[in-house]
Amino acid sequence: MQRRTLLKSLGGLFLAPAAAPLLSATGASAASRPSGAQPVLRVAHITDVHMKDMLDAPKHFTTCLHNLQRLDRPVDLVLNGGDIVFDMNKENLSTIDAQWKLMKGIVQSECSLPIHYALGNHDIWWNEDDKGQAIYGKKYSMDQLGLTRSWYSFEKAGWKFIVLDSCHLDIDGTWYIGKLGDEQFQWLSDEVAGATGPVLVMTHIPILTATNLIDEHVVNRWEMTGGDMHTDTAKIISLFYKHPNVRLCLSGHIHLREKLVYDNITFICNGAVSGAWWKGNNRETAPGYGLIDLYADGSFDERYINY
Repeated sequence: MQRRTLLKSLGGLFLAPAAAPLLSATGASAASRPSGAQPVLRVAHITDVHMKDMLDAPKHFTTCLHNLQRLDRPVDLVLNGGDIVFDMNKENLSTIDAQWKLMKGIVQSECSLPIHYALGNHDIWWNEDDKGQAIYGKKYSMDQLGLTRSWYSFEKAGWKFIVLDSCHLDIDGTWYIGKLGDEQFQWLSDEVAGATGPVLVMTHIPILTATNLIDEHVVNRWEMTGGDMHTDTAKIISLFYKHPNVRLCLSGHIHLREKLVYDNITFICNGAVSGAWWKGNNRETAPGYGLIDLYADGSFDERYINY
């Protein structure tokens, strides 16, 4: 809520960022690649679309989809990191229906690529007054996306993709925090242990982030809340440390572009397709998406595209 209050004051136009950085190799050393090696897969990571029929959001999202389908080398699949619609928790059912209908219509007419989705905190109906309704919680969005479970995995071109559900109610049941829970963590443990190739993990809330350090209102005391980063970060990182085939973790939620490397795992938080909720840049991060080229040896190249 504090982030949103701040962003409401930004307004303005979509500002052009500094020139996009060159592709940078991470994971396994690029020097170890055979000469002339080509990527086995190209992935676009879009997140925090926050679709609604205001502020030209449908037009800009369509531009984003067209951009990622017209690159010099084609994208093979899209990973959508959640916050698909604007905000289910604060809307009535008719508005929610309209947002999902708009989103699905644009994707159907403007995108020919397969898309794999994670749920974001804005894709969940946690309205306390509606607990008795069948769509309470995550069911509505899962039905829209055809998901039988909010976490899952799939394999393509030798890589395993693990999509996690990072948004859960806090212990007091009043707000969300980032975590997996016992059942999902055990499933994740089995998935990474059984992986025979490199692994890419996608969450909505970052597993690891330093973006909360960027706060002009803080002098010498920073605070990281459970709604900004996973509360089980140490447990997840300890698991990944035992399985070096985990190479890349993607997230969104923060609407800022960030890349951290810890224990030889790269944690990338990509900026939002919606920028500052369709009101311009979020700080120094322009609206955009991540572009990742994956190689057979577990290495990858990546950059952020301001569409």
